[in-house]
Amino acid sequence: MSITLAESAKLSNDVLLQGIIETIIKDSPILQSMPFIEIVGNGLTYNRETALAAAVWHAPLGDWVTPTAPTFDQLTATLAVLGRNADVDNFIKQTRSNIQDIEAAVIELAAKSVRQEFERAFLYGCVANYLGMTGDANSINGLIKLIATGTASSQVLAMGATGAALTLAKLDELIDAVKGGKPDLLLMSKRSRRKINALARAAGSNLEVGTGKLGEFAQFYNGIQIGVSDYVLDAHVLTGSVETAVTGGGCSTIYAMQFGEGAVCGATNGGIQVEPIGAMEGKDANRNRIKWYVSLVDFCIQRRAALIGVTD
Repeated sequence: MSITLAESAKLSNDVLLQGIIETIIKDSPILQSMPFIEIVGNGLTYNRETALAAAVWHAPLGDWVTPTAPTFDQLTATLAVLGRNADVDNFIKQTRSNIQDIEAAVIELAAKSVRQEFERAFLYGCVANYLGMTGDANSINGLIKLIATGTASSQVLAMGATGAALTLAKLDELIDAVKGGKPDLLLMSKRSRRKINALARAAGSNLEVGTGKLGEFAQFYNGIQIGVSDYVLDAHVLTGSVETAVTGGGCSTIYAMQFGEGAVCGATNGGIQVEPIGAMEGKDANRNRIKWYVSLVDFCIQRRAALIGVTD
């Protein structure tokens, strides 16, 4: 069973952990929407269907032919360790706690850095070198690697060979590339969101306005929430309708995806944890450690798509 971080925070009796989860999901449309599967062990092995078995017509009372078998890819989402130490100097804590709770402030900053790194890795994480990015064997593979925007496929749509201005028709094509229902989220940069706003106004309408998962102001296109991430770069390079680098150009990418088991989902063991380390040897300070054993699972290739080459 999968559950979002927002729901998991309600189930926790740890006030400190609740505050950390709330800090992490507050400004992230990804972590507000994406559920996580709690797994046992250090990885999740799953079969991803690549081709359906074909159904055939049969004659009445005739023999049924041996059906073709579906084909699968067996994949493993290996948990990686994400975290940060939150060190509080005891002198500062004792002499300045009349202004604010220094320890709480330091832990909140550490939680924000965990959120920022996860969001970056969700988009651009790569275990091995990819599109000019240096791989990190301790990280996870993000959307850009899982969708493989550097190769041509049915789930990678391009605004021309080297990029072009966004159109609503192309955005509709991106949405239609996601099978099995509408996407749950359109994830993009602020520049791309501004362009969609301009296109909607030029068409004589405005984007729908509503509330997001936490009751915050949110915009919707055709009933699909628009998520904005500061970590979606506007500097990608396209050559021959595929991405060749994520810096050095003027293109951006819009992602459409469904969330949940069978689509794009997170995996974790133990969830976000706060470990009190205590007094530090050699320093007059106290340490708390925020850690998260986490990965990203791409259950079905048809449940997510990318529109590359979006220029200003």
